[in-house]
Amino acid sequence: MSAEVRRLVLVASCVSLVCGAAGCVTMPPAPPPPYGVPRELAKDPLPDYVVEPPDILQIDVLRLVPRGPYRIDALDTVFLRVTNTFRDEPLDGTYQVDTDGTIDLSLTYGGKIRLAGLTPDEARVAIEKQLAGFIMGHKVVLTVGASKALQQVRGPHLVRPDGTVGLGVYGSVRLTGLTIAEARAAVEKHLSGQFLRPEVSLDVAAYNSKLYYVILDGAGSGQQVFRLPVTGNETVLDAIAQVNGLLPVSDTREICLARPSPLDEAGDQVFPVDWVGITTRGRTVTNYQLMPGDRVYINSDHMVEFDTRLARILSPIERLLGVTLLGHATVQQLKRTDPIRNPTGSSGSGF
Repeated sequence: MSAEVRRLVLVASCVSLVCGAAGCVTMPPAPPPPYGVPRELAKDPLPDYVVEPPDILQIDVLRLVPRGPYRIDALDTVFLRVTNTFRDEPLDGTYQVDTDGTIDLSLTYGGKIRLAGLTPDEARVAIEKQLAGFIMGHKVVLTVGASKALQQVRGPHLVRPDGTVGLGVYGSVRLTGLTIAEARAAVEKHLSGQFLRPEVSLDVAAYNSKLYYVILDGAGSGQQVFRLPVTGNETVLDAIAQVNGLLPVSDTREICLARPSPLDEAGDQVFPVDWVGITTRGRTVTNYQLMPGDRVYINSDHMVEFDTRLARILSPIERLLGVTLLGHATVQQLKRTDPIRNPTGSSGSGF
């Protein structure tokens, strides 16, 4: 049997082996999904959003009044109004407490006065006492306009891996597993220990915990997995658009949506996708609305996968045959050029 015939027999056996391994026989399509599955033009609102790591929450303060007696601290803002002052230097406006705990009343009224550590009433009395040396018949009105507590609570907050959110010096509150309304109530309850009937607004600034996946099969060259956030309006067509379309090796007849169920109670939920119908006919029946955890799977063309696997099997064999043939040709050439074995110097070709 010649080398070429042996190679053809080897290729045929490898074709049979790889075809069975690659699954060249197309499986029958899955049954159509129930009519109630949300899809394009018939979408359903998603369930109430549940906070989970690593979402980012935006917390804004509507009312945060410290429980009395409140003591003024550095970086607080106080509103001051004094009657019967000098006309060219009134004391009427907003003052921020410096880091050293003082506010500056100007040299005309005695310069700086320390307010940190005092209650608003004590601060008012202290200012009246200092001004008594410069003006007479005055009256002081002092209120705390903004507390540094607002700066410590307001802003974006990352939900930590343990499910808590940090509120600065006021500790942490656990929010994982709660809806937006429940999370807002939990923050207000946590702050009520130090503030009088606190009111905050809470919303999700970044939806990082609710995802769906697009899996592109590479026809025997691995698979690509894309992790994308769910916003509540995506369909299968949107998902594939997010990954810049199908691969050149993708099989448009083998696209499906796999939907997980808790503890696999509902069994496998696999919905076939009519890609040609969606793209060329505008059909919406299989352009499903995506839910958190969905997997959009795009299989590859079986012939391309077969060719890839066959090349992987034949490549080392061809390499071995090439080395063998090269060695055989080298030996023959040495025999033809050996003066002892071939004294005539003929090539042995018969010419």
